[in-house]
Amino acid sequence: MKEEQTMTKQSYKVEGMHCASCAKSVETMLTSQEGVEQAKVNFADESVLVEYDDAVIQAGKMKEAVRQIGYDLVIGGKTDLEEEQAREQRKLRQARNNALLAIAFSLPVFVISMFLNNIPRANWIMLALTAPVIGWFGREFFQIAWKQARHFSANMDTLVALGTGAAFVFSLFNTLFPEYLQSRGITPHVYYEAASVIISLILLGRYFEARAKSRTSDSIKRLMGLQVKTARVERQGEEIEVPVDQVQVDDVVLIRPGEKIPVDGVILRGYSSVDESMITGESLPLDKRQGDRVIGATLNKTGSFRIRAEKVGSDTVLSQIIQMVREAQGSKAPVQRLADRIAAVFVPVVISIALVSAAIWYLVGPEPPLTYAFVTLVTVLIIACPCALGLATPTALMVGIGKGAENGILIRDASVLEQVNRVDALVVDKTGTITTGQPVVRDMQFINNREDQQLLNLVYSVEAQSDHPLAEAVTRYLSGYAQNGIEPREFDYMTGQGIRAKYQHDELLIGNQALMEQYEVQMSDDSPGLQQAHPNLASRVYVAKNRRLELLFTIEDRIKATSVQAIADLKASGIEVHMMTGDRQQVARQIAAETRIDHYQAEVMPEDKLNYVKKLQQQGYHVAMVGDGINDSPALAQADIGIAMGKGTDVAIESAQITLVKGDLEKIRDAISLSRATLKTIRQNLFWAFFYNVIAIPIAAGVLYPINGFMLNPMIAGGAMSFSSVSVVFNSLRLKRRKLAEN
Repeated sequence: MKEEQTMTKQSYKVEGMHCASCAKSVETMLTSQEGVEQAKVNFADESVLVEYDDAVIQAGKMKEAVRQIGYDLVIGGKTDLEEEQAREQRKLRQARNNALLAIAFSLPVFVISMFLNNIPRANWIMLALTAPVIGWFGREFFQIAWKQARHFSANMDTLVALGTGAAFVFSLFNTLFPEYLQSRGITPHVYYEAASVIISLILLGRYFEARAKSRTSDSIKRLMGLQVKTARVERQGEEIEVPVDQVQVDDVVLIRPGEKIPVDGVILRGYSSVDESMITGESLPLDKRQGDRVIGATLNKTGSFRIRAEKVGSDTVLSQIIQMVREAQGSKAPVQRLADRIAAVFVPVVISIALVSAAIWYLVGPEPPLTYAFVTLVTVLIIACPCALGLATPTALMVGIGKGAENGILIRDASVLEQVNRVDALVVDKTGTITTGQPVVRDMQFINNREDQQLLNLVYSVEAQSDHPLAEAVTRYLSGYAQNGIEPREFDYMTGQGIRAKYQHDELLIGNQALMEQYEVQMSDDSPGLQQAHPNLASRVYVAKNRRLELLFTIEDRIKATSVQAIADLKASGIEVHMMTGDRQQVARQIAAETRIDHYQAEVMPEDKLNYVKKLQQQGYHVAMVGDGINDSPALAQADIGIAMGKGTDVAIESAQITLVKGDLEKIRDAISLSRATLKTIRQNLFWAFFYNVIAIPIAAGVLYPINGFMLNPMIAGGAMSFSSVSVVFNSLRLKRRKLAEN
């Protein structure tokens, strides 16, 4: 019981992580500390969530432990969004500058090596240009490789450091002491171009990777940016403006028209129309009166009101959504690149082969044995340099992502490629995904079939003065055959009900049923027109003239033209389609019937969508989630694959791995096809890169020498290494010619 009382959960930023194995190292080190229950690294967000007993271990000790393996925990104080963004921009700028400067130094080295190697003091010029690339711009490869070696592990940085380091040291030796090999009848070749170009290319790839990783955390930043900075509260009989983090439970908060609501609360007095689309995903504002609850960061449209604060700080709905997104992202195991996994075995094997080969040549090789042993050692390390491995994934991703962008499909990262083949359940939001997300007039009915053009002109003029979405829908509908220009004598906006206006001797009422009832307008369902309306699917806007019902507009959110066929195609491919919506049960039932969706739920909140995705995953499904609103972002982050509609909110887009620019469900099948093709190409690249090493390393070690006297020259080894890289690039470029309809 005591242990439960002292357990603390805290999230810390982690600095210095470069790959998934870095994240694993941080987790392992933290969980090995006494008092730490568990540690989960969110590599995309560069943070770690630690659950620990604060009576046993403090944050400072955890920081020391992480620093021992070359990383750092940022502890103390609140995370400032602007400061965090500035720090991230500095890191990206430094990564970009390192890559560009390395390329600038490497380009003349490559030109001299390939075309101008006979110029005076060529080796010394290349040495001067390569030294900064190895010793400064690419120093992180050697630093990380050393840290990995200290803990008896290896990754891609180890391979890069070994290959480029061996090439540079061998070249440096031949530059300083060329006579050593010349006296033994061996040309002292140098490989500065191999060392510098490999470092430059991988630095460039690291920059693009860092930029992509930065965007994966933008959903959190955008959500944090929605939070209101200040609030107007009543204290000691006065209205004062205070920072939102100083608002306390039971404070009375004043909200004016056009302002965002700062905290969650209940209305004490006043009424208004509130846009809660960021939470519910529904496009129509909701009428709020005394006793109704409101949600922080939602937008007050028209009236003013006072609320009693019920939830503040981390307890608000928006803060909980932010936390849900963080936990959903962190709950996924970081994508462990195949190259990194194999490198843990590959590196010790390569080193062993190089050392054993050198020892054999030294002990039983021809004269001079030391020379043959050294050349063999360097040749094995050079030909094993993982340039092809480093290019295998990023080149295929660059081509595949570019192909997708040309077709309106944006793929965020490689994690989707490992999951897409197993998707068998698709959870789809309704508003803005299956439907257009914009209210439109479905039909207009004159009651008792009496058409009145002057009435239409008056309705058009009155509705044009309102910014309510239903009024805007009516205005758009009437713009083709009604005229604006009539000036009402009186104009009263009735919050939550509609508009009352007077023109000449006529009184005009435009609004909902509550407005009609308030002014005792007859609302008999026996009237022609009312019988033809669609109450389950749509909203009604009534028009009464002199307390007599004259006109009825039926307004709805229409199903997209492509949705029905897209859903049918997905079901035919073996994917179950589930619809989730915050709309009414009747609407959900009708939409599901028209689109032939078998599984649906209505009147759901963001947490319900998240839990629904979790439930499907617990049942063994591999889930893809499609959405377009802030309310969808936790479920998008939790799903195995998150797919956002490009016309949706930025937060939804940043929470997803795939974004459909045109917002059509039919693009999902194309996205799956493209992802499969890209993943297949990556696997081919990795296979040939490793297969090349399996064949080339024994030859470099001299296995053919006893048979036919062939000894691989380090120069040829460098060329073979380059050829393997070129073959990987050309294989990736084949994706450009692939049709998305192919399976």
